Amino acid sequence: MTYRCECGYRSAKWMGFCPQCGSRDALTEDASALGRGTPDIVDVRAAVGSVRHHDPVGLDEVDRVLGGGIVPGAVALVGGEPGVGKSTLLLQMAGSFAAQGRTVLVASAEESVDQVGLRAKRVGLDHEGVSLVGEADIDAVLAAARALAPDLLIIDSIQAVFASDLGSTAGTVTQVSECAARVIAHAKARSMAAILVGHVTKDGGIAGPKTLEHMVDVVLYLEGEDTMGLRVLRGLKNRFGPTHGLGLFDMRSDGLSEVVDPSAALLSEWRGSVPGTVVFPSVEGRRPVLVEVQGLVAPSQVPQPRRSVRGVPPARVHQLLAVMQRHAGIVLSTSEVYVNVVGGVYISEPGVDLPVALALASSVFDVPLGSVASWGEIGLTGEIRAVPNERRRREEVARLGIERVVAGKKGAPLGLREALESLFSRSR
Repeated sequence: MTYRCECGYRSAKWMGFCPQCGSRDALTEDASALGRGTPDIVDVRAAVGSVRHHDPVGLDEVDRVLGGGIVPGAVALVGGEPGVGKSTLLLQMAGSFAAQGRTVLVASAEESVDQVGLRAKRVGLDHEGVSLVGEADIDAVLAAARALAPDLLIIDSIQAVFASDLGSTAGTVTQVSECAARVIAHAKARSMAAILVGHVTKDGGIAGPKTLEHMVDVVLYLEGEDTMGLRVLRGLKNRFGPTHGLGLFDMRSDGLSEVVDPSAALLSEWRGSVPGTVVFPSVEGRRPVLVEVQGLVAPSQVPQPRRSVRGVPPARVHQLLAVMQRHAGIVLSTSEVYVNVVGGVYISEPGVDLPVALALASSVFDVPLGSVASWGEIGLTGEIRAVPNERRRREEVARLGIERVVAGKKGAPLGLREALESLFSRSR
């Protein structure tokens, strides 16, 4: 037995008020929860035999992040900052998906059909099979989906749609959760794939209740760098494939263009002949991508020198500064320190420790490292540890013609001081 308030709050016991919206009206019995029979029980062997495989979207970078494509009945959530290109990317996905003979319904709750049509013209979407509906009522959107029976439903955005029977405004926790639940139930019952666009908070997380990310099957995040026009699509969660995949796009006037060789694109302006730069072969999922890590150390006259970090976790940089001072004799407490990963790529793996340390040391000594790639995790005791996927990193480094490698070794951890002395004695 469940009881419900008009705002959507449910409780297993009766109460004379609603603790969520503060209403003084008593909770009423939820009639929808009554009369449910025994659910269907399916043998696991029959369930295995009915598994559907991935349907390719048609954009190689997106399919790589999704693990081969989108699964029928799966619901994906795509987040990203305003203006980064979420709607453009999804419209291009709709066109490439429809080009394979499938049908797509795009429901826009934030823009009119004419506005979406202008974007479709800009990206060159001229395939049959893509339908548009400008509607914010989630029940009306699902009614259109029942009538059209599309293979893919795109809702832009989940924070802008609402359920009229809840009585609260769009974007509230209750509305977001309930609308997402209705879309998920519709998608699962009809083996229809669905993609929800999500807004982000000022901290960069997807807006709305955290349960939204738990409810969906796939969570993607689109991030970008304004100066270079690059857009990075990351897989944060995937129930049907690998996580932490990465796809790279170039934002142009006619939409997002796939970057076939991300390493070459990100290192197109790299110069190893200047101090403070080193190449780091990052591995996102199973894909190695070479990025340029830059470090700059400048004298400071203030009691608390500035620390500016972009592209790596600031806490790791602060930890590295302490280790470099304690175990390598490089004192940076009186200097301004700047760390940057070129191209707007964010690196979270610990293997970036050694490249950051080398870039900062190169800037301190004003000695260029030359054609060097590096990776390794630096511990608090100053040791350089090996990190996974060494073979993939070395193969990508060799493919781009980088001459030297400085990396941690398994079973033979090298000290940070020894590594710096050896490297800079050669460079000099």
